[in-house]
Amino acid sequence: MKVKASRLEALKMLISSKELSNQEEVLQALKVEGFLLTQATLSRDLKQLKVAKAASMNGKYVYVLPNETMYKRIHKPLSPTEMMMTPGFVSINFSGNMGIIKTRPGYASSIAYNIDSSDIPQIIGTIAGDDTIFIVIKEGTTPEDVKESLNGIISL
Repeated sequence: MKVKASRLEALKMLISSKELSNQEEVLQALKVEGFLLTQATLSRDLKQLKVAKAASMNGKYVYVLPNETMYKRIHKPLSPTEMMMTPGFVSINFSGNMGIIKTRPGYASSIAYNIDSSDIPQIIGTIAGDDTIFIVIKEGTTPEDVKESLNGIISL
């Protein structure tokens, strides 16, 4: 089961970072990452992940993950193996009682969920997009206080 979970994670990373338009291209990309599988297995994986096809910026139909038809593709993508080994957090900046946390594509909602679930007293709430989290900070709280509180949740 561990192999399947790794394969599904690699498949999500590949679909998020490359414009793959058919199953043969997906199979080849997975092969480069060390996953050898049949077309039937790939088809089941795509169905399980609810992968669809949508028009890309150049008009070509490519695989996309659910709710990501307008997915922002990164210009110099990491390999799925590299992506799985690096954290989702990228940066954090503050202005007054607001903060913006930048993440790798697809990580914002899970990081925001972890922040909200941690009941950090300095943070009133979060709103997450695909790669950005907007945080509202209680009056009188310093950015250093927020960073210190977040350190247990994300690696700053």
